[in-house]
Amino acid sequence: MNTSSVPLISPDQQAIEQELVETVVASFEKTPDPRLKQLMQALTKHLHNFAREVRLTEEEWNTGIEFLTAAGHITDDKRQEFILLSDVFGLSMQTIAINNQAHKNATEATVFGPFFVQNAPEIPIGGDIAGGANGQPCWVEGTVTDTEGRPLPGARIEVWEADEDGFYDVQYSNERVAGRAHLFSDENGNYAFWALTPTPYPIPHDGPVGKMLEAVGRSPMRASHLHFMVTAAEHRTLVTHIFVEGDPYIKAGDSVFGVKSSLIKRFVQQLPGTPTPDGRELTGTWARTRFDIVLAPTPDLM
Repeated sequence: MNTSSVPLISPDQQAIEQELVETVVASFEKTPDPRLKQLMQALTKHLHNFAREVRLTEEEWNTGIEFLTAAGHITDDKRQEFILLSDVFGLSMQTIAINNQAHKNATEATVFGPFFVQNAPEIPIGGDIAGGANGQPCWVEGTVTDTEGRPLPGARIEVWEADEDGFYDVQYSNERVAGRAHLFSDENGNYAFWALTPTPYPIPHDGPVGKMLEAVGRSPMRASHLHFMVTAAEHRTLVTHIFVEGDPYIKAGDSVFGVKSSLIKRFVQQLPGTPTPDGRELTGTWARTRFDIVLAPTPDLM
């Protein structure tokens, strides 16, 4: 810690505080797992240095404990407030950046989000993930390849999104599955499905994270997006999403810092009566977009 940045703290007081840091750090010296030891000691140093830098009051410490307690209480099997907290601090994106190092032309990763659900239904290529959710139909197509341009047949593609009102299926009380599914790329690495044209929506802000954003004057809005998780043998799992070109929240600032320019795609509006790629009959407008996915090899194969 740069003690010169902490005014009016006597050398004796600084020595007392530093001794405590060193004592707590030393308490982890016998940790059998070297990585766990590194994590615990580094965390201890950063936590103590934060408290010393800002001269944390007991009232502020207690408020922080109450905040974390509230986050725990609101978390359940359908809502993860701690992931949301990590997201709005940019920690999720930083962790993703650290663990998904740039490799050639591989598609960039972004935040996982709190609304992924295991065991989403399987659909065939050309199927519909909407499941009755409200929104404008949108045709999504593309390929899955490796960084050398070779197609990856049989890649598993998980997709999920909110409806036009900004809610995921798990935020409703009727237990329906909508706006999510998985499919597999064909023998040429191609995939296609019907989804909903993404719309902007706020992250859940009725809990402690929302109150924190309000207190600091930050918007809870997320730019319009469609989630993907793509897996293929001997390739790094990709968690990402694509954004709608022209969405005002791209410029204004995504609340979880998830936007990357390479992931902004054109969602081309189609007039009523425009023939669809699969012959589906639609009476209103619809949209289409293309997202070609490039997977990096697993680290041991790079």
